Amino acid sequence: MIIFDKVTKKFPLGNFALNDVSFEIENNDFVFLVGPSGAGKTTIIKLIIREIIPSSGTVIIDDFDISSSSFKNTSQLRQKIGVVFQDFKILFDKNVFENVALSCQIKKIKTSEIKEKVKKALDLVGLLKKEKVFPIQLSAGELQRVAIARAIVDDRKYLLADEPTGNLDPKTSWEIMKIFKKLEGKKTIIIATHNNDIVNSFQKRVITLKEGKIIKDQRKGSYQI
Repeated sequence: MIIFDKVTKKFPLGNFALNDVSFEIENNDFVFLVGPSGAGKTTIIKLIIREIIPSSGTVIIDDFDISSSSFKNTSQLRQKIGVVFQDFKILFDKNVFENVALSCQIKKIKTSEIKEKVKKALDLVGLLKKEKVFPIQLSAGELQRVAIARAIVDDRKYLLADEPTGNLDPKTSWEIMKIFKKLEGKKTIIIATHNNDIVNSFQKRVITLKEGKIIKDQRKGSYQI
């Protein structure tokens, strides 16, 4: 479970990325974060992975206060969370299998287990036959599939996606969203997006942000700014 309790993030120049934001996300929920650029969507994702900490307020994940200065388990926290970015963040000197396997190798999982986990993830995203291919040979949609496989490879509890279809054409965007749909109910999924057609079609929970504040939180919402 993820809890934001009166969270504010203020930057040195005085502007607010988030201002007194509170919400709860239950395990295995599917949530869209929407709002104009600068509304605070990416800041929420950065707070969840503890890339930044709030200026005030509390962020709790699985009963741990990760916003506390005394929290010392950031690496363990991030092992629970897979993140998908708009610009993929793929390593171009490694092939598809190696990109997806990297997080497992960092955790020193047995080679036989890594192979099984990677193949399972690649099968889910439809890239099993391209495990030896290098990123330069892949389309943008395929690169995003690699990124999703990397984010889910080790049965992570949380899946965060920051504009995962932002660099993709409409057809490819829908194909990517079908992968997230397959994962529904198996992970807590949080997707920050500007794609109103996708949000309106999915009819999932929608948290709408504007100027760092939540202006709407709908259980079966739509894209309204």
